[in-house]
Amino acid sequence: MDRIRIVGGRELAGTIPISGAKNAALPLMIAALMTGDTLTLENVPHLADVEQLIRILGNHGVDYSVNGKRDHQNGNGGGYSRTINFTARDIVDTTAPYELVSKMRASFWVIGPLLARMGEARVSLPGGCAIGTRPVDLFIDGLQALGADIDVDNGYVIAKAKNRLKGNRYVFPKVSVGATHVLMMAASLARGETVLENAAREPEVVNLAECLNAMGAKIHGAGTSTITIDGVDQLSGASVRVIPDRIETGTYAMAVAMAGGDVLLKDAQPDLLQNALDVIAQTGAEITPTNEGIRVKRNGAGISPVDVTTEPFPGFPTDLQAQFMGLMTKAKGKSRITETIFENRFMHVQELARLGAHITLSGQTAIVEGVSKLKGAPVMATDLRASVSLVIAGLAAEGETTVNRIYHLDRGFERLEDKLSGCGAVIERISG
Repeated sequence: MDRIRIVGGRELAGTIPISGAKNAALPLMIAALMTGDTLTLENVPHLADVEQLIRILGNHGVDYSVNGKRDHQNGNGGGYSRTINFTARDIVDTTAPYELVSKMRASFWVIGPLLARMGEARVSLPGGCAIGTRPVDLFIDGLQALGADIDVDNGYVIAKAKNRLKGNRYVFPKVSVGATHVLMMAASLARGETVLENAAREPEVVNLAECLNAMGAKIHGAGTSTITIDGVDQLSGASVRVIPDRIETGTYAMAVAMAGGDVLLKDAQPDLLQNALDVIAQTGAEITPTNEGIRVKRNGAGISPVDVTTEPFPGFPTDLQAQFMGLMTKAKGKSRITETIFENRFMHVQELARLGAHITLSGQTAIVEGVSKLKGAPVMATDLRASVSLVIAGLAAEGETTVNRIYHLDRGFERLEDKLSGCGAVIERISG
């Protein structure tokens, strides 16, 4: 199994190209199920989750072709610029089986387009989870509000809408990005008007709305808490660009804040993560938007402690919580990090402690007492964001850090070791 070896203590200098956003690419790919025409997506990242979703869509009858080339004009680190064409001319199967859905939660989202276009869908509960563990119940409640008949049987959600979905008003009991994606797609082909209230405001929701509108949908208000959708009879093909990855942007900005140096995050968009950039600036890093992206710089000064609480957009993203905790392990003082979005998202604490971090947990809050030195050690990645928090800590740790089980990293970070080594980090992937 692959692992990453890091020798800490090197400042970062150069350019890191920011890839297309995984969290935007996945719902855009799923939107291809809603039309028999070709949906062309530009700036699609080369990630394990993207490849897995391609296989899942293929199970439903989606054909695809890739136009990809290595981009040598992005400076240090390079990158991939991929355009993928998806065509769902004929839906050959409306079942999304457990063996596919269990590998990636986002694949559950196919339930919306399949139900809206085909009038039926049979989709496995993601990971075999119980209703309510993570809010699958919001998807079901929302689709029922649009007139779907839904049963849960043997671990599958069986949804039917024989006479087409019908527009309605639905208030999300809590903000859910995934459920907003699904109901927005489903309502696009429903009869009449749908109003979604307390909807997610994330940039990825806006990217999907722009895609659906380019396909002929009539969606207004994406990016606000109230989204209005006037249903149409059918959608057509379109060409849409995936937005740059705000989580990758924030991650590399924190890496520079941790290791020191001066790095241009090429193609990054500040407006996609302004809250996180403001927090990073409070730690002592200089954040400067440029025509090419965002420049992040930190001299030899110490890292200041900052308290954060994760919140839905435009607040501090839960997907940057682990990385920020990695940064705070070397802050000059005590910081408090409160997680309000997901339970059990402090699994990285134990592994950071192996590097010498001082972290205590109190419910959903982690109290991080910064230390003057971290020391390299073998550590284990427990999930996608936790794995990259260990990389950030390893960049500043004395000696050698080995991060095991890095298949988690490959789900969400495109060629991370190449991008960091291109800026002077001593980091390499070890196979086997």
